[in-house]
Amino acid sequence: MYLFTLLGNLLIMATVWSERSLHTPMYLFLCALSTSEILFTVAVTPRMLVDMLSTHRTITWTACASQMFFSFMFGFTHSFLLMIMGYDRYVAICHPLRYNVLMSNRGCARLVSWFWVGGSVMGIMLTLIVFHLTFCGSNVIHHFACHVLSLLKLACGKETSSVTLGVILVCVSALMGCLFLIVLSYVFIVAAILRIPSAEGRHKTFSTCVSHLTVVIVHYGFASIIYLKPKGPHSMDSNTLMATTYTVFTPFLSPIIFSLRNKELKNAIKKSFQRKFSPLSS
Repeated sequence: MYLFTLLGNLLIMATVWSERSLHTPMYLFLCALSTSEILFTVAVTPRMLVDMLSTHRTITWTACASQMFFSFMFGFTHSFLLMIMGYDRYVAICHPLRYNVLMSNRGCARLVSWFWVGGSVMGIMLTLIVFHLTFCGSNVIHHFACHVLSLLKLACGKETSSVTLGVILVCVSALMGCLFLIVLSYVFIVAAILRIPSAEGRHKTFSTCVSHLTVVIVHYGFASIIYLKPKGPHSMDSNTLMATTYTVFTPFLSPIIFSLRNKELKNAIKKSFQRKFSPLSS
């Protein structure tokens, strides 16, 4: 799954860069999303695989902090990119005549840069807050990686409960803020689609949103279960399982969803393969 995640996202990036017809804001955002998924996976999964195959499962303080920082950074960037992709679909469907003005390539590249900066700032801030705490007692992290909630359970002192609450509030606020704007975009999109007179026109317009909407549901579905699920007697084990599934499974699914559900991208991938492997027939 790890190798497929890398190859699938690299294939999407290579196809977008090689096909001039895909040099549009929507596919610029898709390239940035694939980059964030590759880096998020690289930050966590190799270490997890090594630990699963090893009997000596230890991690240094610095490596743990680095892993947490990159997880936060790429996770927040991922959410910001999904949000702007929803806005892109809103402008394309609700304001098609103003699309080139509102979504210029230069402006979109600037937005992507700001999202990477925003993700980095959030990652640094949360990692510094967590690692500023005092850790005492057990040094065993009940997780496959340096996951923030599992690490906070090892902290002690008066600040621990307020820091834990603060970290959860920041994560939930960022996720829910992005989700709210995505839902708002789709409310306007659905309203615009319902005004299209023909069923074929409605279907064709909505099909341009299906891949993005599916990835949003998968991404936010897993994230909501991790951060919003009520705590029970076996919550630590189930949270560990869900967080690991979210780390490995969502980046694995994204390239499949975008390649199969996005007709334009699927045709571009086919064309690229035909050019590479069937030069005579083409």
